[in-house]
Amino acid sequence: MNKKISLNVWIEGTLIAALAMSLSFLPVQSLNASLDLSLGLVPLVLYSFRRGLAPALMAGFTWGLLTIVVGSAMRNFISVPQIIFEYPFAFTFGGMGGVLSQKLHTAIKAQQKRKSIFLIIAGGFIAAFSRWFWHYWAGVFVWGAYAPENMNPFLYSFIFNGTSALANGIFVSVVLVFIFNVSRSLFVPRESPKSL
Repeated sequence: MNKKISLNVWIEGTLIAALAMSLSFLPVQSLNASLDLSLGLVPLVLYSFRRGLAPALMAGFTWGLLTIVVGSAMRNFISVPQIIFEYPFAFTFGGMGGVLSQKLHTAIKAQQKRKSIFLIIAGGFIAAFSRWFWHYWAGVFVWGAYAPENMNPFLYSFIFNGTSALANGIFVSVVLVFIFNVSRSLFVPRESPKSL
């Protein structure tokens, strides 16, 4: 791919952000109300593997802005810094799996299945923990006020956000490994046709 990112890549990123936003409307029930399973993280991380870090960060940022614009973020509104940390910042960093995209492309082209699966799992966890890093700080400075009496807000946020990060890392990795086993071509961008 050229150094300049093509318009098709940005359009694909916008569609990924819209898909991630749509998936966030699906009700996901858990035993613990504080456990936030993010279905939209799956297409974002897949896109980050396919297109790389910069496009994935932009798609994540777009998803975060969409969450604010459609009003989903406003249900949990406490303060402007909280909204900024938990939506544009956190969602942007959900694209961090893209740091491994070149290594994954190389492993797929070399038909190194085990290495490819390892990189997919590692990228899924990098994305999940990068996103929840921002949720952690929002939990410390904003939601920590709701911690049980005599509980340190750092520990409170670590428990709740750490659980979500771990659950999402596992969820994203399992789904993406399944997708990889079905269609590896989704992880590597199609080569541009040679000009005649």
